[in-house]
Amino acid sequence: MTRFRLLALLPLAALLSGCDAVVLNPSGDIALQQRDLVVISTVLMLLIIIPVMSLIVLFAWRYRASNTAARYEPDWAHSTQLELVIWSAPLLIIICLGAITWMGTHLLDPFRPLGRVAENRPIATEATPLEVEVVALDWKWLFIYPEQGIATVNELAAPVDRPISFRITASSVMNSFYVPALAGQVYAMPGMETKLQAVINKAGTYGGFSANYSGAGFSGMRFAFHGLSNGDFDKWIARAKADAGKLDRPTYLALERPSENVPVRRYGTVEAGLFKAIRNMCVEPGKMCMSEMMAIDARGGLGLEGLKNVLALQYDKNARRGTPPDGVRTYVAGICTPDDTDGSASATPLRPRSATPILGLGLPRPDATPFRFDSSARTSRAATNS
Repeated sequence: MTRFRLLALLPLAALLSGCDAVVLNPSGDIALQQRDLVVISTVLMLLIIIPVMSLIVLFAWRYRASNTAARYEPDWAHSTQLELVIWSAPLLIIICLGAITWMGTHLLDPFRPLGRVAENRPIATEATPLEVEVVALDWKWLFIYPEQGIATVNELAAPVDRPISFRITASSVMNSFYVPALAGQVYAMPGMETKLQAVINKAGTYGGFSANYSGAGFSGMRFAFHGLSNGDFDKWIARAKADAGKLDRPTYLALERPSENVPVRRYGTVEAGLFKAIRNMCVEPGKMCMSEMMAIDARGGLGLEGLKNVLALQYDKNARRGTPPDGVRTYVAGICTPDDTDGSASATPLRPRSATPILGLGLPRPDATPFRFDSSARTSRAATNS
């Protein structure tokens, strides 16, 4: 019976032999270094796990009840030599793991510019990274190539052995950008920008997906990443440019609406400053950008009258997630245009265009007359109530 069971498992083993453990066999230098960290850490931990598991089996067999030849020492209590082995070996392994973790954390920092394209292959001084702006939408991926002036949905490409600089954000909820063959996952968050520096070293088509659950269409957030030669990458860009589609703000707002299993789309032109508006959450016409709001807050804010500085929201991106209707939704109205603001961390507060204080969008200046408490009126009201 046992033989028949083993024979039945052979087809399953054959199926498993076709699996491609991409995490352990990546095609990018960053992913390769991360693979090495996993392997080294596993080997260091096995230096303790294997001897301990082996000794458990050895002691159970050697000191079994039926083995009367084994030494019997019921009064044994302490061994200095054994204590040294028990504590020193794990301590040395923890020190090694700590040193490897510290070096890997700094050398493989996603924000750190690459120093090489592969082992023993430093980056050429004249090489420039390929800039790619990544936006996690519901439930698809938008890739903008600012240098080439194109954009794609659920399709990404890059030349082999050329550094890639990803700028990553999201439209609504937190997501995670992950191409296992290229590098580790990096989170995409609305109103924020994360970065990833990577390089692909082998031509081919690799899978990319979201590694963070983000709603009903999460399982369809997959895209193809193409590692191409320089010539093939130029052809890929040319095919995208040949597309008549234009990714402007109205088109983006329509694309931003939740949709599942979206096919590949290409846009031959992209509106300037679109990614900055997405990151600052002000793609909608008239909406105040986060950078503008922070600049106003740095100068003292708009006061209580600023609470009235709102406009109706044309489209509620959260309505598909069960948000209860509660009347007309609003957002803070813009005072400047999005191009007037800069969402970079080093941006300085904007100076007013004139000496007149900022009052909001058409709002009257608040009354500066101080409030005075009228004690006689309070006394008269108390007498009337009584």
